[in-house]
Amino acid sequence: MLDLPPHCRALLAAKTASNLTFAEIASSVHRPEVWTTALFYGQATTDDTTAEAIFELLGNSSLLENYNRDFVADGGVKMTKERLVGGLSGRGEGNMGVKGMITRGGTFEVPPKDPVLYRLYEVLVVYGYSYKALIQEKFGDGIMSAIDFRTSLERKKDPKGDRVVITLDGKFLPYSSTDSWQG
Repeated sequence: MLDLPPHCRALLAAKTASNLTFAEIASSVHRPEVWTTALFYGQATTDDTTAEAIFELLGNSSLLENYNRDFVADGGVKMTKERLVGGLSGRGEGNMGVKGMITRGGTFEVPPKDPVLYRLYEVLVVYGYSYKALIQEKFGDGIMSAIDFRTSLERKKDPKGDRVVITLDGKFLPYSSTDSWQG
């Protein structure tokens, strides 16, 4: 079981009830699909306007009624609109006293046990040094940013079976030279 904040569990329950896809939700709030999905899993925060739009899209009061009926009965904490919108915009539990502060990547163990996540982890284990070497050769000594970053996932038709195409698009960040250390 993922260790998700309560607002994420409420959102995922509402998404299931709505029969909307992440692509449809992202399109409705004018945000990228992968980023919107990350928001639902507590790996991103958003502004109040987007948080409100997601709340309205997913059925607002019925979202809360269904969540509260199912989860509060099991000892969970009652979800309110303020808690849900606040959680999405970085003012919820888990923000550690700083608006927008969340723990990214803290929702699963490494290596992951889920087969899809494990295979993505395996890609980095098998090809990580290749990526690192090629970045070094093509750009110099540095890293690919995961902050100034874009990603997408597409389905590509193939006669031998459809392919998953994941694009990782990060800005190159060079390491500073020791010359810049002179104060």
